[in-house]
Amino acid sequence: MKTRDLVHVALFAALVAALGLLPPFPLPWLPVPITAQTLGVMLAGSTLGARKAGLALGLFHLLVAAGLPLLAGGNGGLAVYPGPTGGFFVGWLPAAFLIGWLTERAWASLSVPLAFAINVLGGIVVLYAVGIPWLAVVAKLPLAKAALGSLVFVPGDLVKAALAASTAVTLKRAWPLIPAPRPAEPPPTAHQ
Repeated sequence: MKTRDLVHVALFAALVAALGLLPPFPLPWLPVPITAQTLGVMLAGSTLGARKAGLALGLFHLLVAAGLPLLAGGNGGLAVYPGPTGGFFVGWLPAAFLIGWLTERAWASLSVPLAFAINVLGGIVVLYAVGIPWLAVVAKLPLAKAALGSLVFVPGDLVKAALAASTAVTLKRAWPLIPAPRPAEPPPTAHQ
């Protein structure tokens, strides 16, 4: 991995940490607050691609597991994982990876609407698919109640997806961090 790639990985891990400095908004009916950090997850996938986004979120996980208070509200340490927010936190890595993977595949024709759809799929659908069942089990809530209570996150997450999509398309033009796909090489011809 090149030094530039390592810098991108560290930069986006730091970005997710910086977004954790914004105070979380607690919800009285759900033990999961609204935070800005999922914007960092979407931005990492949308601008770095699968491998580097996965590494950035993997690095972030290592730092949090080591006890650094990098999550919104100053949380950190291994106790985060079995808690009610643990599923959403664990879901950040596959969400960023999937967003990056899909963005790489769509790179040649990436537009804001397409990037928005990719961010919704990875940053909302995947994240909720991991986080909501985890929340239901840990908080001892019926799955339907956990899902219904989590609907409050959707409007904010849609705004984050739009911001990440717009940023990705702008960076694609101005300062692309995802390399353009290489054209397929023609198959070798038999010499006769």
